[in-house]
Amino acid sequence: MSKLTPGKLKGLKAVSNERGVIAAAAMDQRGSLKKALGAKATEKDLIDFKIAVSEVLTRYASAILLDPEWGLPAAEARNSHSGLLLAYEKTGYDKQTPGRLPDLLDVWSVRRLKQAGADCIKILLYYSPSDPTDINELKHAWTERIGDECLANDIPFFLELIGYEEGLDEKSAAFAKKKPEIVMAYMREFTKPKYNVDVLKLEVPINMKFVEDTKSFKGEKAYTRTEAMEWFRKSAQATEKPFIYLSAGVSNAEFSETLELAGESGVKYNGVLCGRATWADGVPIFAEKGLAAFREWLEAEGVKNIQNVNDGLKTASPWYPIYGV
Repeated sequence: MSKLTPGKLKGLKAVSNERGVIAAAAMDQRGSLKKALGAKATEKDLIDFKIAVSEVLTRYASAILLDPEWGLPAAEARNSHSGLLLAYEKTGYDKQTPGRLPDLLDVWSVRRLKQAGADCIKILLYYSPSDPTDINELKHAWTERIGDECLANDIPFFLELIGYEEGLDEKSAAFAKKKPEIVMAYMREFTKPKYNVDVLKLEVPINMKFVEDTKSFKGEKAYTRTEAMEWFRKSAQATEKPFIYLSAGVSNAEFSETLELAGESGVKYNGVLCGRATWADGVPIFAEKGLAAFREWLEAEGVKNIQNVNDGLKTASPWYPIYGV
């Protein structure tokens, strides 16, 4: 059992609820949010959108994940009991270069993010175990550097991982069948001590749209309900680190059902960092009717959405025992 340094312990506690579960909202979207808000969206619109989400949803969240580009005013606007995670990577990846290579924000460092108020640092890494070795070695070294930087600044390191396979559509049944193995492969890799990762932010190991006997099922089967639960259990064995689930842009109903299935499988996950499943349906309202209408929607539907997620978290386990707290 590894022990946390004082700064890492303080940071992890700051983003967790009183049970030691991470019930965090995510609002670090940049490129995808700009695109969703439409061609006329200004920087002020992005900032206003983030502020509204932060003000309303952090009343019900143990923390919020934001970006330092447009999210710092929203960080100021968050509820006083809510912790802050800041993203360190640039949004998206260069589609012209193979391997979905990551890049860090130019004028930021872990030290600067901490000075800006971050309790924890988050980076996103696209990862495919089947990529050529030279591509994955680049990603391994990159992650090691960030882990070392977080260690030097005594702040928790959250690594968000998104799996893919070149030539496969991530929304397809073919990918859904491969997804559990991809998720387990990256979990095993980034659990290694050399990365100094404190919390893994993961995709659930299955795609609910292909799980038979669920409300989210869309008609094409990749796994039975029993098999899906078995994948939850098997994937949890791939790491000794705390891990939390991301919502991956699915609807609120689908994410809530996913957490139900995770709970039913008995898997000891440690919380969520949930973004679009809480606020995405409000994007067209902001784009068409403006900020006041969006705030009104957030106060009603957004709150309902985050409360659904919090209900699902009743089955989550505290991370305390993992670090001997």
